[in-house]
Amino acid sequence: MAQAVAVPPDTRDGDGEAHPWLTLLAVSLGVIMVMLDGTVVAIANPVIGVELGASLSDLQWITSGYLLALAVFLITAGKLGDLFGHKRIFLIGVAGFALTSLAIGLTSSIGMLIAFRVLQGLFGALLQPAALALLRLAFPGERLNMAMGAWGAIIGLSSAGGPIVGGLLVERVSWQSVFFINVPVGVAAMAFGLWVLRNGRVKTLSRIDWLGVVLLSIAMFSLVWSIIKAPEWGWGDARTIAFLAAAVVVGAVFLFWQARANEPLLPLSLFRNVSVSIGTGLMILMAFSMFGAMFFLTFFFQGVHGLTPLESGLRMLPMSAGMIVASPIAGILIGKLGPRVTIAGGMLITAFAMFLMSRLSVEAQFMDSAIPFVLLAFGLSPVFVGATEIIVGNAPEELSGVAGGVQNSAMQVGGALGTAVLGAIVAAKVSSVLPGYLGQAAAGLPPDQLEGLKSLASVGMAPPGLTGPVASVITNASHLSFMDGLHLGFVVSTVVAVIAAILALFVRAGRKTEGAPVHVG
Repeated sequence: MAQAVAVPPDTRDGDGEAHPWLTLLAVSLGVIMVMLDGTVVAIANPVIGVELGASLSDLQWITSGYLLALAVFLITAGKLGDLFGHKRIFLIGVAGFALTSLAIGLTSSIGMLIAFRVLQGLFGALLQPAALALLRLAFPGERLNMAMGAWGAIIGLSSAGGPIVGGLLVERVSWQSVFFINVPVGVAAMAFGLWVLRNGRVKTLSRIDWLGVVLLSIAMFSLVWSIIKAPEWGWGDARTIAFLAAAVVVGAVFLFWQARANEPLLPLSLFRNVSVSIGTGLMILMAFSMFGAMFFLTFFFQGVHGLTPLESGLRMLPMSAGMIVASPIAGILIGKLGPRVTIAGGMLITAFAMFLMSRLSVEAQFMDSAIPFVLLAFGLSPVFVGATEIIVGNAPEELSGVAGGVQNSAMQVGGALGTAVLGAIVAAKVSSVLPGYLGQAAAGLPPDQLEGLKSLASVGMAPPGLTGPVASVITNASHLSFMDGLHLGFVVSTVVAVIAAILALFVRAGRKTEGAPVHVG
């Protein structure tokens, strides 16, 4: 049974007070590293696939393995920050993320790359909820919207730079360099964080709810693993059903234990606030729609269009750059109109942008994708800013780390589910329509070659080295079948965004901080 041990209420890690905006800058340096990693890895995926001989499943695992590790460990990481100090946990996360990035760049095995990505996800899990908790402590309730808007703009800036930096590095240096770049960013984040950040007051020192950690980890892993493997095993396969059943059963046991533990990993009282629950659902749906759909756009640009990594980055720039403008505006609108109207409107804009994406053609030009990208920036920013404020702002301060973990966990679970589910939808659609596009050419292909062609077409590619009329038929069939799959994926994302817009109508603003403003000190 967990026990609480009282310690002096003013226990701190460091003396003096940190200015709120310096705190924002300090934690942003760490998160910039994570955001750069996410965007440059997306640009590097096609090149990694060629150089390391990775399959579509391997490439999905580069993303899904990282997201899975985050999803499993984020809430535990938030609890660690609440218990032992968010500054300490944040800096450990920064150091570990930089070191695992170095290890990824030095490996030449796709298996080791995926393994280090999982480890990188664990350190990212330490970093992200701690960053949000430090912001929650640094900014009083009435200024949290503004801080979240600035936070979103900084993330947008790093996301905007990611495709350009990633494209230049992949094209001019190597895919390994997109991971090496995290090392100097991590060193800068460590140095500035040690100087600026201060832990909030730690009033109790508690034992970790290890049983809760184990149960939650098993439940989360079983859920995401079943969905990732379902396309390979089949949705009706006994293994898929077994893992889904395990997720449900172990998840129920986890909730049963959390209701009775003295020091639960995830206090269920947090979700008695309806807005926290709805905000969590919104983060899942937003990430499902965004990460799942965007995963395939790099393959569209590089596989179907034959663009270089840098050119692909430039194509994706309008969305990332738009977030720089849209995030502060979203913070202001949430403060004036409230989260309900702002988030619902944002999700409707997102749905319209996803619908436009579903109409892209093989010959799509820059503006054909740029317009929906800009719309996505102005649609997703209110959701990101608003849902984060709803979850973290409605949580008690002593649970700010756990709330940050819930927010980040919801995003990563949604992203992992979106990548897995939409990946399965795209692959299934490609498999069903490719033989029709091949026509008579399909009859002359052995079954194993046809399966290999389906795998390549699932990422918008055709077999290299083909010549003659047959090459044109196969290439055209691969691209057209991929586009059919891509269109269906965006249609599903459109529906998910509309559902999220309806859900947003039931949220309310985060609570205002009572009493004097709380500073990180």
